[in-house]
Amino acid sequence: MNTKTFYTAEAAFEAARQIDGLAPGHRAGRLHGHGFAARVRCAIPAGWADFPGGEVAQLQQRLDAVVGLLDYRCLNDQLADPSDIHLARWLGERLADPALGRLEIGVDSTDRQGAMLDAAGQAHVWRRYVFQSAHQLPNVPAGHKCGRMHGHGFEVIVQARAEGGVDYERLDAVWAPLQDALHYACLNEIAGLENPTSEMMSSWIWERLHAQLPSLSLVTVYETASCGARFDGRQYRIWKDLTLDSARQLRRAPEGSAHRRLHGHTYTLRLHLSAPLDRIMGWTVDFGDVKELFNPLFKALDHRPLHEIADLDDCDTASVAHWILARARPDLPQLDGVDLFETRGCGAQVAAQGVTP
Repeated sequence: MNTKTFYTAEAAFEAARQIDGLAPGHRAGRLHGHGFAARVRCAIPAGWADFPGGEVAQLQQRLDAVVGLLDYRCLNDQLADPSDIHLARWLGERLADPALGRLEIGVDSTDRQGAMLDAAGQAHVWRRYVFQSAHQLPNVPAGHKCGRMHGHGFEVIVQARAEGGVDYERLDAVWAPLQDALHYACLNEIAGLENPTSEMMSSWIWERLHAQLPSLSLVTVYETASCGARFDGRQYRIWKDLTLDSARQLRRAPEGSAHRRLHGHTYTLRLHLSAPLDRIMGWTVDFGDVKELFNPLFKALDHRPLHEIADLDDCDTASVAHWILARARPDLPQLDGVDLFETRGCGAQVAAQGVTP
């Protein structure tokens, strides 16, 4: 199976700003502050890092150095326009490296909103919305827990290309009618959501937003904090998150490196799956089936020393993600990507060729 690998890093910083050119009285026009998160994602060629397996740490060090220029400062002293999109562009200019090629840069000013530049340099903005709802899945087999009426604190991320004046306020305006319909409601009673799986919800939301927001690029539905579905107008993808508490030693780290010592992480493992939508069930893959089928492999990794796995070349995040993808696909053929983060936002993403992780 041909794959592609991306490396990611994330860094936090605290800064103040005021944004000019907004409507009179807009609160962001006043001097205020945020706890920002900055992210970078890129492919890294062999030989770029000091040693094979050191890519994540080195990318994080580079991001930390650039973000340090903004930490505990007034962003207006650094940028003429310190909006999230311009912050992302500022970071991208300073992180640029011909060896790394095109970078993807993200800036979150809160956990509810952010901006990102994709590999082509196109800017996107996103907002997170929360609603409390009940639902049941009417077509599941007898005894399936989701066949019982139950509820979730759902979260939805609406992402759109930042063109033609699309900003956070525009996202809020087009979302507002859906918030009224979904919040404190039984989803099964809403026309079009008689079978309210995560997949069906993502496309239902897409259909209602796209007419008003042609630049809509992605709708992501979190059924819980660890699983959900996304829809881009063409394809459904789901994910399931797990945590691994595992030890490791990086065999290829040089003598004296901290990475060569025995250490460990609480990893976040994300499994990405795609398949045609089952029109009866309303899903691509049952989240419960994913967990059950992956469980033997999970047990081989969790609370284990990864460096003792015989057929694992090394236990850096990219090597482990490749290993997981190859070994899980016989039981989970819908699996087309694996993300493995050793700390928040810092790790590797491995995807089957032709798939965008």
